[in-house]
Amino acid sequence: MAFVKEESEGLRITEVFTLKHEDPEEQTELMMLKEETQELDEVEENDLHEEHQDLRTAEPSSMTKNTFKTKSTSLFTCRQCGKQFTLKSNLKDHMRIHTGENLIKCDECGKSFTRKGNFEKHMRTHTREKPYWCTECGKSFSQKHNLEVHMRIHTGEKPFPCQQCGKRFRQIQNLKLHITIHTGEKPYACPHCPKSFNQKKKCETHMTIHTGEKPFACQHCGRCLANKDLLNKHIKIHMEDKPFTCPPCGKSFTQPQLLKFHMRTHTGEKPYTCSQCGKSFTQKNGLNYHMRIHSGEKPFTCAQCGKSFIYNTALLRHRKTHSGEKPFTCGQCGKSFTKDYSLKYHLISHTGEKPFKCDLCGKRYLRKDNLNQHMRIHNNDKSYVCDQCGKGFTRKDYLSQHTRIHTKEKSFKCHQCGKSFAQKSALNAHVIRHSAKSPAT
Repeated sequence: MAFVKEESEGLRITEVFTLKHEDPEEQTELMMLKEETQELDEVEENDLHEEHQDLRTAEPSSMTKNTFKTKSTSLFTCRQCGKQFTLKSNLKDHMRIHTGENLIKCDECGKSFTRKGNFEKHMRTHTREKPYWCTECGKSFSQKHNLEVHMRIHTGEKPFPCQQCGKRFRQIQNLKLHITIHTGEKPYACPHCPKSFNQKKKCETHMTIHTGEKPFACQHCGRCLANKDLLNKHIKIHMEDKPFTCPPCGKSFTQPQLLKFHMRTHTGEKPYTCSQCGKSFTQKNGLNYHMRIHSGEKPFTCAQCGKSFIYNTALLRHRKTHSGEKPFTCGQCGKSFTKDYSLKYHLISHTGEKPFKCDLCGKRYLRKDNLNQHMRIHNNDKSYVCDQCGKGFTRKDYLSQHTRIHTKEKSFKCHQCGKSFAQKSALNAHVIRHSAKSPAT
């Protein structure tokens, strides 16, 4: 369907919407009850309602495999940018964006509009005026249509059915998104990697993985996040309202999906399993990250030296090696670190504390990741597999050492005699022999 984004001013539409049920391939660890903001720049509300009505009455034959149209009439195409419109009047209004003719400009943010009504609605985003109230729950909205959509949560109305599977939706945007599951359409491609998306917003969010950009800052703690949705979810951490409580331990959460993830720490449930090595994970994104170990994918590249990383956090840490920035300083010895948790672990070295204990053998560790590595020995988890001979290892550094057997690489050199070794332990043993041969002083 040619649903025109820039025809309408910013409509903020709220719906209880769980993407998990509609597009499981694009899950993140925080996919949950979601408030989705649709930026629909500059369309008359009447045209939007007319399009909604057309969808409600559309015949099944109008839903083809690869197209989604609301009318049998021709679309009006802009020769400047190729955008299409259902009404000629909307095309005329749109052309003013290119010509700059009679645009109404907002003095607050500089955004321009072709219609006075849309400009007045936009101004409510600055004045925070919300004149439309829900009589059921008291929530207020800046647009009447947003209230109408919100009321469907209380009434249970889902007026937009999918003609292919019968599933119904409260909002037309969610129906459009669902339709792409049937068509397989993912028109928004990432220029940095082969991934593509069925929504422009998802593609833009994904792009921040490559750029490292986090333009949305929390006013409470200063933390920066990649997109507005993540910021909104993060802000709830600072709010007192955490209505979702874990019965076994009493920990509370702002959203039900977070509680669901947390409950797996009690049940031990790991529903996401690697098809290559059998390792299981509590969350899908954990499996996605793990698969990069097998595929060798390292999508995060340093612009300065070209080094690539599996995780974005690893790239961010690496960047500080170029800048030399070490903002975290130990108050006891003055040693500085690039990461806050590195300082945290360092402080434990002063106390001698090893807070992470293995429940199976009692061995204790300074860091949790060291305990996790140790647990692989008990679980016989050898997910790091040599692609040359198939041998598995519990740790990545063990695999790296083993790989040198195949490559014949000997990077550890003795400074006394020049002999080289594939492993550091072999070099250390060799150096000891030099020391034993040296005459006592």
